[in-house]
Amino acid sequence: MLLKMPLRQEWNLDLLLTTEMTTTTFADYVAQKDAQNTIYLNIVKYGLMLCDALKHDAPDNYFYELDSSGRRYHRIWMYIGDRRDSIHAFIDKKTGSVLKPASVKTPAKGERYNLLSIPSREKCLESADWAGGYLYAR
Repeated sequence: MLLKMPLRQEWNLDLLLTTEMTTTTFADYVAQKDAQNTIYLNIVKYGLMLCDALKHDAPDNYFYELDSSGRRYHRIWMYIGDRRDSIHAFIDKKTGSVLKPASVKTPAKGERYNLLSIPSREKCLESADWAGGYLYAR
């Protein structure tokens, strides 16, 4: 009986340490997920701001819409009247990078602007034009 008692105490100590470690790990996970969700929501908010900035100097029947259905990128679609015409830009969902489209499915290489960086975002929003000239690398 004396041999079984220390084994149970050690097992309880191991269980206590595992529970503590799991609680700490879960708390870290929750904090990380909250930060990721905040970044994602900020990227969506700034993407919608970019759509509004594009509408200011666009012709009357042009408008822009943020499409979040892609796995890796948000797409900014350009509409002419009721018809979806072309991709205006891509926005990376994790980094906030604004990219010029190479095709409907893929962006061109090279970040043009970053919506999470304040100076880059301000430059992007003030130079945004309806035709996409601000997306060409300089």
